[in-house]
Amino acid sequence: MLSPMDIKTATLNGVATIEIARPHKKNALTAEMYSAMAAAVRAADADTAVRALLITGQPGIFTSGNDIDDFMTRPPSTPDAPVFDFMRALVACRKPVVAAVTGAAIGIGTTMLLHCDLVYVSDEARLAMPFASLGLVPEFASSLIVPQLMGQAKAAEKLLLGDPFTAEEAVEMRIANAVLPAGEVLRHARRMAERFNTLPPGAVRDSKQLMRRASVERVLETIEVEAVIFGQRLSSPEATEAFSAFFQKRKPDFSAFE
Repeated sequence: MLSPMDIKTATLNGVATIEIARPHKKNALTAEMYSAMAAAVRAADADTAVRALLITGQPGIFTSGNDIDDFMTRPPSTPDAPVFDFMRALVACRKPVVAAVTGAAIGIGTTMLLHCDLVYVSDEARLAMPFASLGLVPEFASSLIVPQLMGQAKAAEKLLLGDPFTAEEAVEMRIANAVLPAGEVLRHARRMAERFNTLPPGAVRDSKQLMRRASVERVLETIEVEAVIFGQRLSSPEATEAFSAFFQKRKPDFSAFE
């Protein structure tokens, strides 16, 4: 069950903050948390007092991705699952979104950054998109955006092999704007979000829309296509073996699969 503290929201000085606050579970995300974040994004986008959104986690952990227990009990097997609703809400957000990556960002912890406008990463952060190793496929349009950002060769390392990468590499691969010391990343991200208080909000919104106009329909289409295949793969023997190995704390064996 979602604790009211698992997703914290607050608006201060024109910035609506969405804080993932479940450190005892490494900020793992449940269906209720995705619903709460989707609602928070839409509320901030509609609030005339809000000039920017700020998404952050806890010291040392942005998010470890999906809560595996919740994920297996209530798999996101259809495109209307809460996780996909959150994806659509973030893609549709008209206002600038700033991310403060305060530590490890795994799975959707990395892919959601592809849809933020400014991303600041802790020097302690480690990022990874290990979908294929779990018998799954990329999500949040990462199969489209990651090759565009870093080229096919580097994208294969990150999406097929699932290789983790550092904060510095995230900047090199154009996922993040800058790396900061762990104790400074959140303050810096907030300062950057507050800069939008001094800018004309309509011009900022229109500029963001123009910057994304050529790709938004394809991004939304890719999210839907990925969601269908993701749902199919959830019940695949490969995914069953991967998650069984996870719960049994052993290395998965895919040698019998073709």
